[in-house]
Amino acid sequence: MYRTNTCGELRLSDAGKDVTLAGWVQRVRKMGGMTFADIRDRYGITQVVFDNDHNAALTEAANKLGREFVVQVTGKVQERTSKNPKNPTGDIEIIAEELKVLNPSEVPPFTIEDDTDGGDDLRMKYRYLDLRRNPVRRNLELRHRMTMEVRRYLDSKGFLEIETPMLVGSTPEGARDFVVPSRMNPGQFYALPQSPQTLKQLLMVSGIDRYFQIVKCFRDEDLRADRQPEFTQIDCEMSFIEQDDVINLFEGMAKHLFKEIRGIEITEPFIRMPWADAMKYYGSDKPDLRFDMRFVELMDVLKGHGFSVFDNAAYIGGINAKGAAGYTRKQLDALTEYVKRPQIGAKGMVYARVEADGNVKSSVDKFYSQEVLQQLKAAMNAEPGDLILILSGDDVMRTRKQLCELRLEMGRQLGLRDKDKFACLWVVDFPMFEWSDEEQRLMAMHHPFTHPKDEDIPMLDTDPASVRADAYDMVINGVEVGGGSIRIHDAALQAKMFEILGFTPEKAQEQFGFLMNAFKFGAPPHGGLAYGLDRWVSLFAGLDSIRDCIAFPKNNSGRDVMLDAPAHLDPKQLDELCLALVEPQKK
Repeated sequence: MYRTNTCGELRLSDAGKDVTLAGWVQRVRKMGGMTFADIRDRYGITQVVFDNDHNAALTEAANKLGREFVVQVTGKVQERTSKNPKNPTGDIEIIAEELKVLNPSEVPPFTIEDDTDGGDDLRMKYRYLDLRRNPVRRNLELRHRMTMEVRRYLDSKGFLEIETPMLVGSTPEGARDFVVPSRMNPGQFYALPQSPQTLKQLLMVSGIDRYFQIVKCFRDEDLRADRQPEFTQIDCEMSFIEQDDVINLFEGMAKHLFKEIRGIEITEPFIRMPWADAMKYYGSDKPDLRFDMRFVELMDVLKGHGFSVFDNAAYIGGINAKGAAGYTRKQLDALTEYVKRPQIGAKGMVYARVEADGNVKSSVDKFYSQEVLQQLKAAMNAEPGDLILILSGDDVMRTRKQLCELRLEMGRQLGLRDKDKFACLWVVDFPMFEWSDEEQRLMAMHHPFTHPKDEDIPMLDTDPASVRADAYDMVINGVEVGGGSIRIHDAALQAKMFEILGFTPEKAQEQFGFLMNAFKFGAPPHGGLAYGLDRWVSLFAGLDSIRDCIAFPKNNSGRDVMLDAPAHLDPKQLDELCLALVEPQKK
């Protein structure tokens, strides 16, 4: 046996035992005639003592050890005289009797410590070394525990775990597909699935009734902190259900995960907020409810007083930053520059302080009397010590989104976005369609298989832009952790949806004929939800990016810098696939 024990399990009760450990050398320290080596494995760190008086040759060999050498050590457990209460094995040490170097190591390019000196790019290049670090390893352990709890919960609810194919047909809606050329079918391509959407619907037609899969999905889209080109979904579908059935079951799963993983008992039902309210009061379909600062529309209060910026605006909205009236001019100028950044796009910001005596001091005082400013204070429900921040614009939705960014930044600056505090809600009643300026047509807000609300179906012929969907997203701390919908199960209604989306009957049949044909053979009412596993893990781990809870992630350019992928293909491979490369056009 390479080891009798791991480096994390020995305790004072093991004193006197002869043991063998195997692991990596964390560090070596020489003190007089003694050498101390910390040996690490996945389970912890144990101190090993090499005593010159006890075995000079062994101590000399220990002095030659370097960081990350793989070693095997045999010795006797004894109580430490200088204990380390921060380490679970800190009450004991091993008096070495034998040492075997299983594999030496070059000096690692960064320190394998909790607080490493390696930057992101370097750690991604040597990810196998980064994974030895405790914080990264703990994230993977958390991910493992979560997948086990997910399986346990869904199994208890009668779900079957079923795999669906990784090589599927390309779909024209949604994000770009990753495509895979077929050697056996020259000129034709598979796509990697963005979601097993149609396949899980076919499983419902087949009578499976309750399906789930922890599945890899792929989307060729621009990256950000909560996106990777490949990601993992907890993908679920159910038959003979309505929206409330899906929401209740998966809210139960969320509460189960909070209890089992974080030790947090949530007894209250999650808030359900219509999409229209989320946009009106928070400027986002994933509002962060850890703090208040709801938007207040101020058109009636501030319009028509000679301030042209407001007088010409289609929307004026404000937020009340409680207790922030002490912000300095420098801080307020920085906030103004923040909202004027190109990615936010506001033209400026107006502020008003509520002073200790109740009077309001504004950055546009010359246009407004104290009487009007008192109306502003009342509208904002502001008190002495509060800071009112106001944005306006000629596009209502765009201005609300800008105000959303300002609200989130104020929440961050005021310490209101505590990662150990959780605010959960469902956003419901999404629009069925959204207008695409690029395509110059209506697009499905979620996907073309989402069922419209029954009461809105007549508007598909008269006012499709006003139709609401039986769709729902779960949002926690401003992050969409999952979403789903009730699906269309009627072939005629599905054909109508494709017609509104600009599909000819021939194109709809070519792309999705397999699904519409299946509906003709008795499709049950069905619906489902997909959770983002990566987002759940990063949320519970308190991470800012999903990248740190994925074993081998891509960087912000979609590259795997460790494997140097994507890479060029050998010309012979291109010939086998009947492919020729063209130079990309310069932008």
